[in-house]
Amino acid sequence: MKKEIHPEYHNNAKIHCACGAVFSVGATKSDIKVEICSHCHPFFTGKEELVDIAGRVEKFKARKAKAVTVVAKHQKKAAKKTLKKKK
Repeated sequence: MKKEIHPEYHNNAKIHCACGAVFSVGATKSDIKVEICSHCHPFFTGKEELVDIAGRVEKFKARKAKAVTVVAKHQKKAAKKTLKKKK
């Protein structure tokens, strides 16, 4: 392995979060500042909210309801056709 090409490794590098939490980890930088961490991220804190952008769920439900009515309409037509053939 070549010497003097690897960055210096700090065993006790400090990570400072915007929420005030401080972690000690191993890294190539001695001081790291982050905006969000596991103490303040909604996924880890359990405060995650699902956001329905532009009513996607409602749009999907409307498409599905329309498809069900179209299928029912076609089945009704097919049933009438088979009745006419039997007569």
